[in-house]
Amino acid sequence: MPPVREALSLVSSFVPASEDQKSHELILALLDQTPAPYSRHQFNPGHITCTALVWDPDRRRILLAYHHRLQRWLLPGGHVEATDASLTDTAAREAAEETSVRIAAASSGRLAGLDVHGIPANPRKSEPFHLHHDLMFELVAESAAVARSEEAPEVAWCSLDDEEFKRYQLPSSIVRAARRHELR
Repeated sequence: MPPVREALSLVSSFVPASEDQKSHELILALLDQTPAPYSRHQFNPGHITCTALVWDPDRRRILLAYHHRLQRWLLPGGHVEATDASLTDTAAREAAEETSVRIAAASSGRLAGLDVHGIPANPRKSEPFHLHHDLMFELVAESAAVARSEEAPEVAWCSLDDEEFKRYQLPSSIVRAARRHELR
């Protein structure tokens, strides 16, 4: 499991867009002040999750997954597992599990964005409403080959076009993370 101090250092050095400042503060507080920030059983104030902002090999499109439970298009991602050596590994593992994407070995794993958002209660799993403190890591796919899964019944490559972003109704935090790439 990734050391919390490394996550704290990573998030501390990240310069958020002004719209992401509150999420930045909440994530730093979670990492600094809670006993188990990665635990999927820590519901108050929530826990860290990692998503993959996966670029196609030409770095012109990002990979989206239709989330089965939330019923919306998002980046592939999920919870930190004990076997994950780093938070980038969490994002890459989740992307591969959900979409079968193969991540290029030379991917930077750079922190590209962050977001804190609510997750509805799941009585079947005895989970109350809670917050996901999400870290978005930039990765590059080896190829455009992807596949659906139980967690992501639909997957798609989305170009960096405002009309595409609107079509998929992407959260603004994802759009900002993708736009950071354009500015580099």
